[in-house]
Amino acid sequence: MSGDDRAGGARGAGTAKSDRASGRGPGGGAAPRSGGRPRDPAIEEAIIQATRKRLVADGYSQMTIGDIVADAGVTRPTLYRRWANKYDLVVDALEYGFRAQREAYPDIDLDELPAVEAFREAVRRLDPRYHNRAAMALHGNFMAEAERVPGLLEQLREHGVRPRCGELLETLRRLQERGEVREDADLDTVVTLCFGSYFADYLRTGGSGADIPDRLVDTLWPTIATRPAASG
Repeated sequence: MSGDDRAGGARGAGTAKSDRASGRGPGGGAAPRSGGRPRDPAIEEAIIQATRKRLVADGYSQMTIGDIVADAGVTRPTLYRRWANKYDLVVDALEYGFRAQREAYPDIDLDELPAVEAFREAVRRLDPRYHNRAAMALHGNFMAEAERVPGLLEQLREHGVRPRCGELLETLRRLQERGEVREDADLDTVVTLCFGSYFADYLRTGGSGADIPDRLVDTLWPTIATRPAASG
C-alpha cells in the first residue's frame, strides 16, 4: 500500500466532510484556488470517470493512482493538485455518482399515482443498480474494505443507502397518513426487506432484479395495505 493510500485509508467519513467544509468542491475535487489558473472541468471529469471505472474493475485496495492517471490521460501532479490521496479522490468519485443518481428521477407524485403504484415505484428506485449497473460490485468492494478503510462504507451508507431507503420509508409514511397503509405496519422492516431482497436475489441468481419490484409488491402490499384488494 502506498503512502497516499495509507494516509487516506486511516481517515473516516467525518474527515472527508471536514475537507469539503474547508474548501473542497462538491464532487469535483479541491475547489480552485484564488489567484491561480482556473481548473479545467474536463480534466476533473476525466479523472473522476477513470476512478469510478477502476473501482469496479480493480477494487479500492488494488486500484492505483498510476492506473487512474493513465486512464484519464493526465499526469500525477495534475491529479495531486486536486486530491491529496486516493481516499479523497474516491470519496469525490462516490459523491459524483450519488449526485447523478439523485438528479436522475423526480419526486414520487403521490397525488397522481395509486397507492400501490407509488409503493411499487419507490421499491423500484431502491435497487442499487437503478442508476449504476455496477453498483453491486461497488457495495461488495466497500463491505470487503470495511475493516481497512471504514470511511468508504460509511460514505456509501450515508449518501447512497440512507437516502434511497429514506425515500421508500417516506413514501410509506405518507401513504400511512392518508389511510392507505395500516397504522400497525412495521415500515422500517418493510424497507429492510425490500432493500435486502435486491442483494439476496443477486447473490442467489446473479440476475438483473428487474422483476423484484413486482414480486415484492405482490407479496408485501396485501400485508400492509388497509384495502389489500386495491393491489390487484
